Amino acid sequence: MNKEEYIATAEESLFHVYNRFPVVFEKGNGVHIYDTDGKEYLDFASGIGVMAFGYNDGEYKQALMDQIDKITHTSNLYYHPPMISAAKKLCQVSGMDKVFFTNSGAEAIEGAIKTAKKYAYLRDGFAGHEIIAMEHSFHGRTVGSLSVTGTEHYREPFLPLMDGVRFANFNDLDSVKAQITDKTCAIIMETVQGEGGLYPAEADFLQGVRDLCDAHDILLILDEIQCGMGRTGYMFAWQKYGVKPDIMTCAKALGAGVPVGAFALTDRVAEHSLVPGDHGTTYGGNPLVCAAVDKTLDMMENRHITDHVKELTPYFEKALDGLVAKYDFMTGRRGMGLMQGIVIDARIPVGSIVTKALEAGLIVLSAGGNVLRLLPPLVIEKEDIDHMVEILTGVCDIIS
Repeated sequence: MNKEEYIATAEESLFHVYNRFPVVFEKGNGVHIYDTDGKEYLDFASGIGVMAFGYNDGEYKQALMDQIDKITHTSNLYYHPPMISAAKKLCQVSGMDKVFFTNSGAEAIEGAIKTAKKYAYLRDGFAGHEIIAMEHSFHGRTVGSLSVTGTEHYREPFLPLMDGVRFANFNDLDSVKAQITDKTCAIIMETVQGEGGLYPAEADFLQGVRDLCDAHDILLILDEIQCGMGRTGYMFAWQKYGVKPDIMTCAKALGAGVPVGAFALTDRVAEHSLVPGDHGTTYGGNPLVCAAVDKTLDMMENRHITDHVKELTPYFEKALDGLVAKYDFMTGRRGMGLMQGIVIDARIPVGSIVTKALEAGLIVLSAGGNVLRLLPPLVIEKEDIDHMVEILTGVCDIIS
């Protein structure tokens, strides 16, 4: 089939809840991806932060093929080696004590919410506790994760959602203090807001929230689904600040291409929250995805990915700052590591830049309504950044 036939067939069968671009991707190699017409694209989106090592990595691919030859599913009624190894390594690199594997980031958020509510229930002897979340945050599309997502237009069609959620302003400690009540059981936030517009937490704010949690026996939940797994130059962004959460969620690059997430927690929380029968998943943590997690964590360490990101970040930031200086409709840059955004003036729809870049062979994203978001594979090199700038410059010259 040609591209048009693929798309027509897809629209006959797929529920139309995505406004997909008119491209049919077929294969990838390194930091490039190819459509069914054979056109090459430089990928600065990495499947929304998933493909940490790019495409067709031989070592990663072999690990999955080896596991397929053994077993892909057992259910969580039994142990299996990939889960045991992956859990141990994730605890080691995160500094957390216990892990629960899920199928996605949204499910990790669900598990974190349930854990916090059960912790407070056991502590106080009653239900009905509240959670403080951040405005402009994004935590997922399920009812629970949507309830703590701080963008009203995502929530409005699905009201009523989960009760007992209060919203504070990100990087505004007084706003958080004002939302605390005797029912507050958790404060949840992204360490670096992604969908909300690439806003890193300010150090004083994050430490201040940690101090509030300690003072009131409130659990701090840090969402590292997009900003974790080496993207900021640290395995998890909170490690840059030295502010450890009670519960941490991760997904996306955790499996570098397979659907897997996790929430990790401290021993204190694990010992006083969920018990057998409180939570579960059929597919979560199956042998195939845990083999991917296990290999991903090995490759992160052996290839010194966080060092590579730290080394490349100044070059990446300088390249983006150069674009901002050149075009008057670009008004600023923000982000951390290889998670960067360029703020676009309201008179230029950011979607038009994303579309024209795709036509020119560059995959980029948008965020926060007016931010051009760049989430390249963590294995990019300086020449890939140069190529990105070259393509984006051509696009911007046309727009301006």
